[in-house]
Amino acid sequence: MNSPKPIVIVPACNRRVGQHPFHIAGKKYIDAVRLAGCLPLVVPGAEPEDFDALLDAADGLLLTGSPSNVHPSHFEEAVHDASLPLDPERDAWTLPLIPKALERGLPFFAICRGAQETNVALGGSLHQAVHEVEGHLDHRDPDDEPLDVKYAPAHSVDVMPGGVLARLLQRDRIQVNSLHGQAVNRLAPGLRVEARAPDGVIEAFSKPDSPGFNLAVQWHPEWQAASNPVSMAMLSAFGAACAARRDQRNR
Repeated sequence: MNSPKPIVIVPACNRRVGQHPFHIAGKKYIDAVRLAGCLPLVVPGAEPEDFDALLDAADGLLLTGSPSNVHPSHFEEAVHDASLPLDPERDAWTLPLIPKALERGLPFFAICRGAQETNVALGGSLHQAVHEVEGHLDHRDPDDEPLDVKYAPAHSVDVMPGGVLARLLQRDRIQVNSLHGQAVNRLAPGLRVEARAPDGVIEAFSKPDSPGFNLAVQWHPEWQAASNPVSMAMLSAFGAACAARRDQRNR
């Protein structure tokens, strides 16, 4: 009998549709979890007393991107642009969940907002408007363009030697899309830079002292991932780590 697919937690975002609040998760992230060979479990939220039970039941954690930003109060700043969306409900449980997941060595993959909230959860800070920082590029996607333009390759990133990404990709430079207004400012203690954009922006990082696979990227590898060898290399590694965790959990 085949083992069940590894279960990957996907934290939901919070939106209003009409007058009603909804928990949502982007289909492209769910599809990416399935491409990794895993079963996505969208979780609307959890209380701290439920974290251990939730993590006990999971084989991996994938943190999605989102239009919303991490509330800057979590890195001791005021809101820079009040017109941009926030999601304090997501912050309230993902920020304390992230360190617990990494301490356990739960296979971990974070994308865009997910990478930003990982850095904040571990004690780092963000540029709230990276395009306003002297010497930095505008990393936002173009307004009013179709998705294939928004998600087209936008710039290169240099892969740092000796890291997780270098081992997975076996190359020192890749092309990525770019759809973010915020970016890592102060990298949290204990994190390792895995890739940088030409302007120096940190595009990927990992936590070497976590006992499990973990990688956080600023771009969107989930977009048309099945046809992107770089995306599939990352998803395959994440999926393999989740499968190994499942096997260990089921012993």
